[in-house]
Amino acid sequence: MSNQLLSDIEDFLARTGISADRFGLLAAKNSRLVERLRAGRKGGKAARVWPETEIEIRAFMRNPPPLRPRRSPAKQGEAAA
Repeated sequence: MSNQLLSDIEDFLARTGISADRFGLLAAKNSRLVERLRAGRKGGKAARVWPETEIEIRAFMRNPPPLRPRRSPAKQGEAAA
């Protein structure tokens, strides 16, 4: 994998506010995807990603599903709806 893929993922995460775990789960059915890519980069070499997986990831980033905003916990004294 090129470091470009990880850079593109990091940009996507910053732009959308989606968590790394959720991104991996939605994009490649692997909640530890980004964690493992980051760990590979820190080890001095790029982590391995199958070409098919990179295609899935890039397709997800091009056309992500509508993401629901996270629920905020009810403030004290407010009734739950």
